[in-house]
Amino acid sequence: MKEYVDYLTEWLQSKIKDANAKGAAVGVSGGLDSAVVVNLIKRAFPDNSLGVIMPVGQEVEDQKEAVETVKKANLFYLGINLTESYEKLFKDIKENIESHGEWVEDNEQLGGANLKARLRMSTLYAVAANYNYLVIGTGNAPETYTGYFTKFGDGAADIEPLSHLTKQQVREMARYLEVPESVIERPPSAELWEGQTDEDELGVSYDTIDAYLRGETIDEKDKQIIEGLHEKSKHKRLMPAVPPEAPQGE
Repeated sequence: MKEYVDYLTEWLQSKIKDANAKGAAVGVSGGLDSAVVVNLIKRAFPDNSLGVIMPVGQEVEDQKEAVETVKKANLFYLGINLTESYEKLFKDIKENIESHGEWVEDNEQLGGANLKARLRMSTLYAVAANYNYLVIGTGNAPETYTGYFTKFGDGAADIEPLSHLTKQQVREMARYLEVPESVIERPPSAELWEGQTDEDELGVSYDTIDAYLRGETIDEKDKQIIEGLHEKSKHKRLMPAVPPEAPQGE
């Protein structure tokens, strides 16, 4: 684990240098993946790294695991409450569509959740631009494979250091990095809405997805769920489609 952490630390340093940036920024949710990235960027850039905590519907200090994570890592952080910005933006969007009689109530929860993720990422990029930092992603292998991320939201980043790691490997790295135990044991959640958990949304556990990615035999029903999620989310892992260039004269 020490060798792999050292490898990722050096890789982060080289990517930042290649981009002519000064350091690294990460959005801190209080979850396992962002906590690992917090510690990696602190190792890579002791004086040029920061975390950004961006609650919606809560105060910054209510994000206890997130605050504990950055403080334990001794990482400089900003707390930016996005509640007012999110509520106004979503209200304006909803009222405009409603004025045309086109609002689809069944899509409201997911649409609002994705807006939160994209608002957070827009905020993180604006902060990173101020410092000339790159935005570091927190996606792991199960999330990448199943498409469990918001396109252009938490799925947006300049570099993704955890993309080859299973959830179990991320957890092991977190213990090596001495991430707070409350974060390691916390049920994974993208905090899309109150009470939401990743595994409820996915319909299959991270342990099962990890096993599938390792090539192990799993229950056929779980296999179908995982492969279905992978197929449906294919567009999230690709650059936007463009038409072939038309021949001259056509």
